Amino acid sequence: MEPIRRGDSNDLFEAVVSQDSVMRWLATGRADSRSAAEAMCDDHVAHWARHGYGDFAVRDAATHAFLGRVGLRNRAQHGVDLGFALHPRAQGRGIAHEAGRACLNLAFHHLSLPAVFAFVLPDNTASIAVLRRLGAQADGTVQSSGLHCLRYRFDSAATAVAEHAVDDDGADLQLIHAPGPGSPDDKAALRAGLPDPFGVNGPGLVWADKQHTLTAVSEGRPVASAGWLLRDMAFDGLPRRAAGLGSVLVHPAHRGRGIARTVISVAVEHARAAGAETMILLCRPDSVPLYTQLGWSRLSVPVTVQQPDGERTSPLTTMIYDLAGLPHPTISVDLRGLPF
Repeated sequence: MEPIRRGDSNDLFEAVVSQDSVMRWLATGRADSRSAAEAMCDDHVAHWARHGYGDFAVRDAATHAFLGRVGLRNRAQHGVDLGFALHPRAQGRGIAHEAGRACLNLAFHHLSLPAVFAFVLPDNTASIAVLRRLGAQADGTVQSSGLHCLRYRFDSAATAVAEHAVDDDGADLQLIHAPGPGSPDDKAALRAGLPDPFGVNGPGLVWADKQHTLTAVSEGRPVASAGWLLRDMAFDGLPRRAAGLGSVLVHPAHRGRGIARTVISVAVEHARAAGAETMILLCRPDSVPLYTQLGWSRLSVPVTVQQPDGERTSPLTTMIYDLAGLPHPTISVDLRGLPF
């Protein structure tokens, strides 16, 4: 298993896109052109660039023949789901089960995701059987890509997964989730002596302690982190359960590897699992392109923050990530507490 690349489009066409018996169970439905396979590959590559995880090309270990794709897909309104599409010759051999276990191992043991979902058409009994063997529990129904689907859920505590070899271009990276603001020693190591690594000391704001911390570790050392808190805030005067993301930091020696994208993506999923309807953060203007690439939107409304001497309007740029299909505020946001 290795991340799908643009060069896999012909293999994807032959194994999946051209197979009616496979495509009938996918949300994309019938798509029997090579250009459709190319578009799918482009979509898979873009997903890897945005989240740092995604769909894998599954190949026969002995012959290297392309058997299909299996992987983790992040859906903004639903969370991370496990999906698979295999050539008919690869079905019934336990390959979907083996590859699915590898993906769950990646999700829970390496990324520390709080949950993984799966969406399947009600008549797809073969896929349902695979999901149940992997430990999925029925979790109601949902509209996915305009189709009525059964939803299944995997939880790390209830899902037994075994170690599998997966080439994910970052096998040495492990994310660790812990309650609280994080270890002072880890924070000092990530700051690498920089007095203001976030570039936000200028406004002189007092910041809230984070309720949760996600730390990325490589070779036993922290290389990145992010923190967040959950709070009832006011969007256009109406209450909303929101998560404030902050303290996103990558050690200078490990920047440019895409670690921040994965830490942010997983932090969002933890906030979703905790009941957040919206994710929000305050940042410098030069950080806006990064978050825009990750699916966040910039807000232009005033944001009120609490400070020891009273309320203030935040001087920083505000970014937002919707988790529940709710409208973005058009008048104002009140964080109802210290900024994060």
